Parts: sequence; structure tokens; C-alpha cells
Amino acid sequence: MDLDTRITGPAVMSRKALLWKRFKKQKILHLFVGLGMVFLLIFSYTPMFGIIMAFKEYSISSGIKGIFTSDWVGLKHFDEFVNDYQFSTIVRNTLVLSFLKVIFAFPAPILLAILLNEAKNIRFKRIVQTVSYLPHFISWVVVVGIAFSFLSADIGLVNKALMTLGIIDKPLDILTNPNYFWGLAVGSAVWKEMGWWTIIFLAAIAGIDPTLYEAAQIDGAGRLARIRHITFQGMKGTIVVVLILTIGSILGGGLVGSNFEQAYLFGNSINNPTSEIVQTYAFKVGLRDGRFSYAAAIDLIQSVISVVLIFSSNFIAKRTSGSSLF
Repeated sequence: MDLDTRITGPAVMSRKALLWKRFKKQKILHLFVGLGMVFLLIFSYTPMFGIIMAFKEYSISSGIKGIFTSDWVGLKHFDEFVNDYQFSTIVRNTLVLSFLKVIFAFPAPILLAILLNEAKNIRFKRIVQTVSYLPHFISWVVVVGIAFSFLSADIGLVNKALMTLGIIDKPLDILTNPNYFWGLAVGSAVWKEMGWWTIIFLAAIAGIDPTLYEAAQIDGAGRLARIRHITFQGMKGTIVVVLILTIGSILGGGLVGSNFEQAYLFGNSINNPTSEIVQTYAFKVGLRDGRFSYAAAIDLIQSVISVVLIFSSNFIAKRTSGSSLF
């Protein structure tokens, strides 16, 4: 045995012993990580084998034939969806609703975080932050119930107040008029999720060195200048990461991720021309009509587009700002 082998052997053994000792010391943490990985494997990765359903003619009433033994039909369901008479309306509604949420919902928590950071009254900041993020914990079913109580044409408090003040002559059909649906969806989403995402941006602001503000103030920089050159620059990395995640999930609602819940709960036969989106259409044809393969094909199209968007936005962010998700 040469000298290098005699030296390397004990070094490797000691490194393994050190790793094993560290592992035993952190065994509880590894247990939680392991449980999380098992959860993802069972509920996120294993079901992905069902994607093959989109390329087959699967029917739950087919008896012996299962997902993997059903007849292969290739791109039949994809072609059928693209040529569906509702395709253009459904895609339009999905894209418009998603982009409206990016335009209005994404900047809202950033602005709120900056305003709270500039507020000097600590008690006021805590009250506003608490009140703003509490709606996040309310389910969309409850939110729709609240909206019905306030906006209903029959018993809504808003319509009653406006009519009492003489601002309107007859109740506004906000919950049923197709022209109001996008505004209703975006407004309720901002109200529900703005405070929750503000926490993320406040955490980014908290990591900024306070001496930068002091130095800028000594140099004569005003409040707006400090916000622009210090606060916003300190948040830039977090903003880019959140933006990439938002664009990647834009078809599902982006930052506030609630397109399906809103379209399904707020939607009805009257506002259907603007409330029917890809997710609700796939849900209805999949469960109501039992066309699981067709619904799987629709959802697969959306998933592929989302993957392309998240990689594209990450690439653009990395090239333009130097910050990226991976």
C-alpha cells in the first residue's frame, strides 16, 4: 500500500463518519424532508403517468380496459379541442383574466409593502398588515358568499346604498352581467391575496442595510429617491423570482392563483361568455360528460404552455436583470 492510499483511506473514513454524525444530529429534520419527498412522489409525480390518458380513448365505463390498455388515438383529443367552436372564447377568457391579474395583482403587494415600510407608526403598520393578509385564509366559497351579500342585485348592501343615495336608478347586476365578471374576479383576487404576498416583499425590505438609507439621507436624497434607488433595488431579486413564478402559473391565475375557483363559483349561465375558461371547461367535460381523455388533453396543453412560460421568463430575467430562479 503506497503513501497516498494510506493517507486517503482514513480521510475518506473520517469524512463519512462526520457526515453520518451530522445526519444523526439532524435526523428529525431529515425525517420531515423525507416525508415531504414521499408526499411529492405519491401525489405529484406518480399521477403524471396518467398523462398517457390524453393520447388514448379511455372511458370509465369500458370495463376491462384501463388507462394503459385503452385504444391509442394519438392527437385526436388535442385536435378536437382546437377545432371546438368554443375554443377561441375559452382561450380569450383565460388569457384576458390571467393578464389582467398580472397587471393589477402583481404590483399591488409591492406597492403595499413599500407604503408599509415608509409608515412610521408601528402599531398602524401591524394593524394594516394583519387586516390585509387575513382574507388569504378565507376560502373562495366564503368570498363568493360575501360578494353575494354585498353585490347582489336583490339584497346586496352596495346596491341598496347606491339607490338610497340616488346614484343609481336600478340595481347593478354585477354578479350576472358578463361585462362585470373580469373586474369582479380581479378585484376580489387582489383583495384576498394582496396582503399575503406583501409579507414576502416586506421580508425582502427587512434585509436591506439601514445604513444605506442613512447615507442617502445625508447625501440629500428625498423619500422617493430612497424608495427608487434603495428599497426597490433591494427588492429586485425577490420581485424577479415572484414574477417568474407568476408568469409560469399565469394560466391558473398567476400570483393569486384562483382562476378556476373564481370562474366556477362566480360563473353562471348568464355571464358564461366571459367566465368560461380552460380549467372550468375541462372540469365540466371531464366529470359531467365523462370524457376523461379529452379533459386530460386540455389540461396537458395548459401545463405545457406553463412550462414553456416559466423557462422563457427565467431566461429573459437572467439576461436582462441578472436575477433568475435557476
